[in-house]
Amino acid sequence: MADGPSVRRQSFRRVSPTGAVEPVERPVADETPVAIDYNGLGYAVLMASAADLEDLAYGFSRAERLIDDAGQIVDVDLHRAERGMLLRITLADERLALVTERVRHRVSDSSCGLCGIENLEQALRPLPRVDPGQPPADAAIFAALSGLSAHQPLNAATGGVHAAALCGRDGAIRLVREDVGRHNAFDKLIGAMLRRGLDWNGGFALLSSRCSYELVEKAALANCPTLVTVSAPTGLAVDRAREAGLRLVALARPDAMLVVP
Repeated sequence: MADGPSVRRQSFRRVSPTGAVEPVERPVADETPVAIDYNGLGYAVLMASAADLEDLAYGFSRAERLIDDAGQIVDVDLHRAERGMLLRITLADERLALVTERVRHRVSDSSCGLCGIENLEQALRPLPRVDPGQPPADAAIFAALSGLSAHQPLNAATGGVHAAALCGRDGAIRLVREDVGRHNAFDKLIGAMLRRGLDWNGGFALLSSRCSYELVEKAALANCPTLVTVSAPTGLAVDRAREAGLRLVALARPDAMLVVP
């Protein structure tokens, strides 16, 4: 199983304030349609970077509440199609009822946690309470922030890609996944952790994006005790974090950060 390309070169015209124009070529992040099905049943189409897609399969399945652990996925097959990628996931038989029930509430395919849900009760389902543990020291969060860019090769090349990082309690960055979509990057990180049997172990997640409610939900479902994002949260994200007992840190920058009380 092979992922597809995540970067391609693109020609541009660079225009200066003086009116000077020159041709340039630079790398851009590629965005690929990824169709996901479960046991032959079409489920969703995501726009994603075509790397680490097996991690995406596991993390997306967990975020959709279709699995509780990696062993409930029997197989993942990735196929390249003319206009995108096909991600075929085989779940254990006892999980199939969850797929059919979830599909019943979807009226369209989307990577958004709210789009395509017919029943509003399905949009904000109760979240599990996370195991809070001891909060990481402020210094550990600032250390992770200062080190994140060194773990973002795709963003270094293109300037247009999000990252999700597993950070140790001391702020050391243990694992990173990148994607054009912030949701996909976090799903890939959680999926990689599931596949490797990794836990948070007093650490935290660091995301190079704003904090939407969907990212809070993904963190809670992955039992992540602390979620740190570099941009602002929405009001609903704060509410959902409090509901789950999730420690939320937002607008985390080298000089300051906001901790939700």
